[in-house]
Amino acid sequence: MANKTVTFIITRQDSPDSSSYKETFEIPYRENMNIISGLMEIQRNPVNAKGEKTTPVNWESNCLEEVCGACSMVINGTPRQSCSTLVDKLEQPIRLEPMATFPVMRDLAVDRSRMFDSLKKVKAWIPIDGTYDLGPGPRMPEKKRQWAYELSKCMTCGVCLEACPNVNTNSDFIGPAPLSQVRLFNAHPTGELNKGERLEALMEDGGLAGCGNSQNCVQVCPKGIPLTTSIAALNRDTNIQSFKNFFGSDHAY
Repeated sequence: MANKTVTFIITRQDSPDSSSYKETFEIPYRENMNIISGLMEIQRNPVNAKGEKTTPVNWESNCLEEVCGACSMVINGTPRQSCSTLVDKLEQPIRLEPMATFPVMRDLAVDRSRMFDSLKKVKAWIPIDGTYDLGPGPRMPEKKRQWAYELSKCMTCGVCLEACPNVNTNSDFIGPAPLSQVRLFNAHPTGELNKGERLEALMEDGGLAGCGNSQNCVQVCPKGIPLTTSIAALNRDTNIQSFKNFFGSDHAY
């Protein structure tokens, strides 16, 4: 065990405009290591497998508890969270790559602005300004609260967008996570006031019609969020919204 090592083959990129290259590292093995532990070891001693001094590998992480979603990367060909991925459960050499759906900033760190911009497009928030006490607000039925809680687990990690074949540089499809957030906020008693606006955003270019139903998203989601169930529900909701738009509001005088 004292001489056992772990081999990482890391796809690196020095800047957003430079070409990528692969660099191999060998680090001492420790029991129950996760990928972040290996990257921290390389950061402490940035020497590659050839014995050459190199620059520390750049990546993103925050909570280290699979809550923040910042440490997403492609590990042995599968997009996942590096904080919860254990070395003991992976085949070696371990290959680390940045998510290809997003622009690379440096090494394994990517710019996820595409996903955050999509959340803005669908108004994924509850419009309460907080300037005065609104009281406890309307209560949600327990059954609805339970499934809405499952949707609220989304940590905008971007893994579902990486796995989705319809999210790419040639498409403006917003992806599974923003779609599911529309269902979440439309289920909220106060958020429902803006339900029509969110649904109409999904009916525009890059919205719901861009989904090809590959179901890759639900397979890779680290939180087990029922993304495809949300997409199916939104298909129904947008159809109803299109009828409302055609025939006019129920409250028109």
